[in-house]
Amino acid sequence: MTFFQLMRRNAWRKPLRATLLMFSVGVAFLIYGLTASFLSGSQGAAGASDTLLGVFNKAGRAQPLPLAYLNRIAADGDAAAVAYMTRMRGFVDVEKNVVMTSAVEPRLIAAANGVELGLTPQLIAALEESRDRVLVGRALAEAQGWSVGQRIGVTSQLTREDGSRDWSFEIAGIFEGADASTDTYFMIARYDAINEARARGKDTVDGFVVRPRPGVSSGVLAAQIDALFANSAAPTRTQSEKQFLEAFLRQFADIGLIVSLVVGAAFVTILMIAVNTMLFAVRERGFEIGVMKVLGFSSGRIMALILGETLFVFVAGGAGGLVLAKLATVLTGPEFGLAFTMPVLLKSVAIIAGLGLATGLLPAANAMRLPIINAFRSR
Repeated sequence: MTFFQLMRRNAWRKPLRATLLMFSVGVAFLIYGLTASFLSGSQGAAGASDTLLGVFNKAGRAQPLPLAYLNRIAADGDAAAVAYMTRMRGFVDVEKNVVMTSAVEPRLIAAANGVELGLTPQLIAALEESRDRVLVGRALAEAQGWSVGQRIGVTSQLTREDGSRDWSFEIAGIFEGADASTDTYFMIARYDAINEARARGKDTVDGFVVRPRPGVSSGVLAAQIDALFANSAAPTRTQSEKQFLEAFLRQFADIGLIVSLVVGAAFVTILMIAVNTMLFAVRERGFEIGVMKVLGFSSGRIMALILGETLFVFVAGGAGGLVLAKLATVLTGPEFGLAFTMPVLLKSVAIIAGLGLATGLLPAANAMRLPIINAFRSR
């Protein structure tokens, strides 16, 4: 019998106990996998950019900025690219089916944010072919079942000059985003078409997107931009994409703290249960441990055997929980923005290894120090 076979059989000595322990570990890592996927996905701030800047009205995002600010921001030598956008909230078919549209100048947004959004020259060219064309994010297209060439209708809070709130668009292409953490649950329309047709707010924008030049600190550039408009009728607040998302999420709650508390509580509970279970299991096998020592098993091999058993339990249970978390991120749909990324997986593996070793350390140390005579008395 090999060392691994002995370890596995000892772990399954009490199948019900082993199964329940693996199930508990699996639940803990299911919770961790889902919460970590939320933070790393498009609804969290983990994948947001530290360098890409957003310029908004200091009074709040609901207040517009003059389009004329574009030239003054672009004139700053530290700005590599500047784009503007107006957000149009609406719904398709029913009010609960909410979609968001960003009205932009195609070539400017491609220069400022095209890499992150996956805006290829072909997509930009397709958007420019007609004023009623839009690009749809992959997540939104999959959720709605839309395809290229389809015409869609959006009922928006933005009123047209004729009094209607209905906007009609043709899908010119679908953008993928740079990775799974990129938010693609929205559409990109042409600003000139939206601006000309809307009844109010002409020649204003909701904000600007600014990409600093290489080597330029985003914080320094943000301060320079805000200084430009400090004494204007509409002063600005400039933040990185990550800063904005973190501030936005903190309006509701400190998501990172909540996730840490929930996951920490789950792992501490599992650690206590697993340590107690393994201590009891080692105590049950006192006589066998004594026999192993008589047969020549060194204290190090006995310790490795106990640590291997706990690692086996955590690997089996943790793998099951992570597989369920991955399936959940796939089945919940793109609108939830969950992303079970490679960093999440690698961190999960590290936690599994750490908890497995920590759980088995005390039982293994007790087994290693157990005198042979005391082990035989436990028979």
